[in-house]
Amino acid sequence: MNIIYEYGIHYILRMLIAGLCGLVIGIERKNRAKEAGLRTHFMVSTAAALMMIVSMYGFNDPIFPEGTRVADPTRIAAQIVSGVGFLGAGMIFVHKNTINGLTTAAGIWATAGIGMAVGAGMYIIGIVATIFVLLAQIILHMDRKWLKAPKLSVLRVNCVNDKGFQRKTVDVLKELNISVGEVSLKKNKAEGTTDFKFTVEIPPEVTEEDILNLFDYDASIDAD
Repeated sequence: MNIIYEYGIHYILRMLIAGLCGLVIGIERKNRAKEAGLRTHFMVSTAAALMMIVSMYGFNDPIFPEGTRVADPTRIAAQIVSGVGFLGAGMIFVHKNTINGLTTAAGIWATAGIGMAVGAGMYIIGIVATIFVLLAQIILHMDRKWLKAPKLSVLRVNCVNDKGFQRKTVDVLKELNISVGEVSLKKNKAEGTTDFKFTVEIPPEVTEEDILNLFDYDASIDAD
């Protein structure tokens, strides 16, 4: 047992466990063809464990008789969070008002935390956190309707010549459990028709095609 501590094998073991935890998360990310995969998660977790070990045990600061230390032993570990945050920011990009990479960046941040926990010798916490992150990535990626919130959209129906169209449409939409909010209209006097705009909340089980098939007029759905 003394040999293990003398040669720092227990520190190597911590880095190995941290790397394996990161590897498990990386496998799931790679299977989903995400930006950060096996190598990235493995290196982040291992490096975080290494920096945590160096921060806690790499400096022999003098200790005063009352037991206080000259410097904070976690001064390096405190910089890991901000450093990994910078790494994660590079994985986030915006394309056509859609943000991608947030989950991957959060996974990198969590992986660094796991590495820090294992590096500090908190094996159980690190392993359990790995299981939590892995389950979250798997379960929340499943196509579960109960996990999806209603989608706020705008239903446009143009060139309507039916005087009772608004009331009929609201009744039909309610039968599909679609909530109707604001309704606005624009009259085309020259043509004698009306353009309608309905603000609706569409439940996950209803598709846009189901709604558009309800109308014989020119209809479209836009994200609000």
